[in-house]
Amino acid sequence: MRPESPKPTSSRVTKHQLIVGNCRSIPEVPDDSVHLMVTSPPYFNAPFDYPDKYQNYEQFLSLIRGFAEETFRVLKPGRIAVVNVDDMLVKGEKYPIASDTTNIFNQAGFRYRDRIIWKKPDGYLRISRRSGVLLQHPYPMYFYPDNLLESILIFQKGKFDYKSVSQESKKASKIDINEFQQNGWYKTLWSMTNVLPGSKLEKDIAAFPEELPYRIVSLFSFRGETVLDPFVGSGTTMKVCRKILVVIVLELKSKRN
Repeated sequence: MRPESPKPTSSRVTKHQLIVGNCRSIPEVPDDSVHLMVTSPPYFNAPFDYPDKYQNYEQFLSLIRGFAEETFRVLKPGRIAVVNVDDMLVKGEKYPIASDTTNIFNQAGFRYRDRIIWKKPDGYLRISRRSGVLLQHPYPMYFYPDNLLESILIFQKGKFDYKSVSQESKKASKIDINEFQQNGWYKTLWSMTNVLPGSKLEKDIAAFPEELPYRIVSLFSFRGETVLDPFVGSGTTMKVCRKILVVIVLELKSKRN
């Protein structure tokens, strides 16, 4: 973990700006000014978090399309956009949100760089009404699996110029190799504990765990750079950036409609 300053000085204090507006139009943020975007949009009509939030699936995709285009505008060339999403089961129908989000970001101009699967703890989920159908009808065609996974989609705006970063900045942003290896950051499968049911950050907020933006910010930004979260939620990205001493963090609270 990047060490925190015991007594921050003016050169090591994080700087935060919260914009209350619409993530599809953020004129307060100039073109090509953001070094990293990491976010998790509100789940499409998730039964336990956002039931009937959107009139239909197309309205949800319209939101993703708008914020993808605006992210492309504000992101610096060569830099990374990360979106935590997953397919959603709503009233018996499964929506292919991960693949649709990938297509939308490609259409906005991004290159698809990678996909990491976030695995939640095995004990978090037990047999539900969905998977339990097979217990009542132990025959082929009655199988519906319960989901312990989410997708962390990684996109890039063109190609990064590694020579554009000073040696001083690289040194200040060096990644802890022991943490990288011991916690399996090098895999496309990340095991992380989610915000558990009963937490004040779970109901109606559905916050992602601090570990998720911590890894992303550590792996894809240098000290002193600007990080944007278009869906502020509980402010987890802002909190994490303060911990690892990224100097400027922009967060946009979306109207989400």
